[in-house]
Parts: sequence; structure tokens; C-alpha cells
Amino acid sequence: MIIRKAKMEDAEEIAKVHVDSWRTTYKGIVPDSYLETLHYEKREEIWRTAIPTGNVFVAENEEGRIVGFANGGKERSGQYPGYDGELYAIYLLEAYQGKGIGSTLVKKVIEYLKEKGINSMIILALEDNPACTFYETLGGKRMGTEELEIGGKEFTEVVYGWRLE
Repeated sequence: MIIRKAKMEDAEEIAKVHVDSWRTTYKGIVPDSYLETLHYEKREEIWRTAIPTGNVFVAENEEGRIVGFANGGKERSGQYPGYDGELYAIYLLEAYQGKGIGSTLVKKVIEYLKEKGINSMIILALEDNPACTFYETLGGKRMGTEELEIGGKEFTEVVYGWRLE
């Protein structure tokens, strides 16, 4: 498994991982009608904008296919004093989960944040997301919750925080 910074030509594969992992991770949680609206092309546009910032990392399998990604940067809401960084997203194709790839991707984001002088981070995760256990295993401390609407349904997001020192 190779973990590296994303390149522009990765945008299409990152978008596919993003959509496909949403459809498997959130099936039965988020309304199917919403999951059906997710399109590779729209996500690809998002990643073409994000990749040049240098904060997107990918996991590539032995065949050179992208099977996961993570990105992070400055905390976006300003609602968590003392937490300057944020793990914006981490997604892996279902077949590659539970193999240590996610932990390695998070470590890459942490290295990036530390290079930018950021020594703490948060992530927001849907409360029903099975990955909440993953964040807790990585040392994330539950700091609170926020409400969110997806596809006409209300959800609770859990906010996890870490000190990166």
C-alpha cells in the first residue's frame, strides 16, 4: 500500500472512492434517495479544487488504484477554541477498511497539520457512523455534538478532538 499526496490526475478516482464509500458506509443511515443523488462528476469537481492545496492524501493499492483518501487543514467553524486543525474527510472503500490504512492516512494529515504549526484537530462524524469507534481508538475525545440535515433527515454529528503534540 502506498500513501502519498494526491495529484490532479487522481481527482476522478478520489471522487469514485468518495461516492462509493458514502453509499456503503451510510446505507441504512442516510436516506437512499440522497445516496442516489451522489455523482462522481460533482465530487470530482470538488477534488480538483482541493488537491492543489496540498492537503489531500491517497492510499493506492498494489495495482495502483486509489482505495482511500484523507484531507485536513485549518478548523473551519471557529467554534472549538484551542482546536486549530480539522480532519475534513477520510474515506476508504469497504474492502480496504480495518487494515490499518485509515490510521496511516490520518497520520499523514497530522504530519501536514504539524508542518503548518497546527497542534490540535477535530473531526465531525455522524453519530451512527461505524467509524466513530475508529476515531476513539485513535485517541479522539468526544467534545460535543452538532445537528445536521442530510436528504431531509436530521442527524447528530459527534465532534472528536485531539492534541497532536
